[in-house]
Amino acid sequence: MKKTSTAILIIAVAVALESCNTNTQMEPPVAAKKPKELTIHGDTRTDNYYWLRERENPEVIAYLEAENSYRESVMKGTEKFQKRLFDEIVGRIKQDDESVPYRDNGYFYYSRYEEEKEYPIYCRKKGSMEAEEEVMLNVNELARGYDYFRVGGLSVSPDNRYLAIGIDTVSRRKYTLYVKDLLSGKMMDDVIPLTTGSAEWGNDNMTLFYTRKDDVTLRSMAIYRHSLGTSKTRDVQVFEEGDETFSTDVFKSKSKQYLIIGSSSILSSEYRYLSADNPEGEFKVIQPRERGLEYDVTHYGDHFYIRTNLDAKNFRLMKTPVDRTGKENWEEVIGHREDVFLEGLEIFKEYMVLEERKEGLNQLRVIRLEDGEEHYIEMGEEVYTVYVSANPEFDSEVLRYTYSSLTTPYTTFDYHMKERKKELMKQDEVLGGDFDPANYEAKRIYAVAFDGKKIPMSIVYRKGMELNGTNPTLLYGYGSYGITMDPSFSSSRLSLLDRGFVFAMAHVRGSQIYGRSWYEDGKLLKKMNTFTDFNSCAEHLIQEHYTSPGHLYALGGSAGGLLMGAVINLNPELYKGVIAAVPFVDVVTTMLDEDIPLTTGEYDEWGNPNDEEYYYYMLSYSPYDQVEARDYPNLMVTTGLNDSQVQYWEPAKWVAKLRDLKTDDNLLVMYCNMDTGHGGASGRFERFKETAMEYAFLFQLEGITQ
Repeated sequence: MKKTSTAILIIAVAVALESCNTNTQMEPPVAAKKPKELTIHGDTRTDNYYWLRERENPEVIAYLEAENSYRESVMKGTEKFQKRLFDEIVGRIKQDDESVPYRDNGYFYYSRYEEEKEYPIYCRKKGSMEAEEEVMLNVNELARGYDYFRVGGLSVSPDNRYLAIGIDTVSRRKYTLYVKDLLSGKMMDDVIPLTTGSAEWGNDNMTLFYTRKDDVTLRSMAIYRHSLGTSKTRDVQVFEEGDETFSTDVFKSKSKQYLIIGSSSILSSEYRYLSADNPEGEFKVIQPRERGLEYDVTHYGDHFYIRTNLDAKNFRLMKTPVDRTGKENWEEVIGHREDVFLEGLEIFKEYMVLEERKEGLNQLRVIRLEDGEEHYIEMGEEVYTVYVSANPEFDSEVLRYTYSSLTTPYTTFDYHMKERKKELMKQDEVLGGDFDPANYEAKRIYAVAFDGKKIPMSIVYRKGMELNGTNPTLLYGYGSYGITMDPSFSSSRLSLLDRGFVFAMAHVRGSQIYGRSWYEDGKLLKKMNTFTDFNSCAEHLIQEHYTSPGHLYALGGSAGGLLMGAVINLNPELYKGVIAAVPFVDVVTTMLDEDIPLTTGEYDEWGNPNDEEYYYYMLSYSPYDQVEARDYPNLMVTTGLNDSQVQYWEPAKWVAKLRDLKTDDNLLVMYCNMDTGHGGASGRFERFKETAMEYAFLFQLEGITQ
């Protein structure tokens, strides 16, 4: 690249910034076309913006900054409104908040926030909550001087003395492991880079097991053993995952007796185990991997419980002796059910708790191990989400779980399984004085897909709303990896609802809201169902007069951003505006590049485009490849320069191509956070600046100014 072209673009950015300062809206940036031919299967695609992947190229950085400047220019009239929205959202959050303590190995652990501080303080008390507080980690102090700072994988040694910590300061999910001596309060010399951020202790209190990442693809590829106080160069590799479609991790059983290494791909899994009392021993395979065989393990006494899809699409529960773990020894405990998806298991000394999903709703099923007596915990709302939370104590009759709905803030319960009694431990406060769940209505409605399938939607709005087709409506979707986005509470969403918005979640195929079949009907060569389901939901909202195309907006992020790109290529006329957050939109080119994170490991989700059938099917929906000269809705696209999941250049290329081809005068703006990655800002409040910006974009289109 010539230096003169870079200089010209940088000057253009400076002029654009000056234009912003003089209250005149600048012209949208125009990315240079540098054609690159990409040929496979006898098909040649010309990518004019392939060069935008050159992260270190000053011309690329200048272009991203120009896009940021243009967005600021277009939205300059909303700046005060954005500040008001941000203050409003943050004002609902209790600033001096504290989590519900949980007991583990003689200590009560909790985290708390201090007023106006962005990061948590991790604490514990010995024996009871009346004891003196011990601050294990004040993340606010560690984060000083960093634009991004995230702590993950806190793990305390069995003797309660050492704390293993994972820290990411770049937002690429490359965590460096540190160890703190909680007795002296000092950080030790043990520093291990390029990890997942989590580690597990052997029962000798001196051995750490951790997962190392590949530096290029960021795949979790090997498990290492580290001895406290020694150089990382002496660490021993105990397992390497040689299959590039698999990732690996390490964890400890709830019983504290076993260290377990897991290897998994989208379709298969495999586990190894080792006595935590013998950290230098050899791991043994529980059941060798088989393509299509998924299972996970929970230790109890002389057995492992095995949740598996072996001859059970919606999974069933088995058990097997610890010394005979192959599938030929598995004995059924809970059989397969066509209408119930078995999602998880929590084990206690006298009880097991199954996380199940039936008719699209989560359920908690409590079973007494002694005699099999069982019951379900009552929830009480039509649309909700519930999940098991922190339960580290094995010898306990109390289950801690978290409940929420579209109108109920996150609520923590302790459920006394023997007495069948709920104990409210905490409900998140919504400050500001005017929140009342009785002012809102939440329910489940259904759209009908092209093939007759009923697509559920969870919907919420302020009571008293008329179905006259004029209500601004935000339709959210995801629909990939079998991940189900359950309906839960958002205090920031109140800023939409209180200004007349309807909020709806489309539970499209590709999730598992109706079990494994629902997922399989929205992946690989059936992926198009995800997109047409979403548009069917949009059409239903219009037909039932919740809204109209002039007031309907859509939102999705990551794989949900792919959803956004695909639905507006199919039916752009349905939507007034769309927000595509960190969108995976350059599907074919990305899935052909094995050096990019999350490529080889996702062939079983999207398909391998080196196979001609999958190549042409992907090409038929890839948003970047399917951009045409046509009208598109108003669009806001967000990304992060350091994104390790969806590289920044995917949305940047998409925006550049849309600018070149679209035939309308609708807004097209892009926000690139130059300091963060896939998850956005790391601070507790800072991230809501982006939320306020997105809401202001919707309000600007809707003509709402306050």
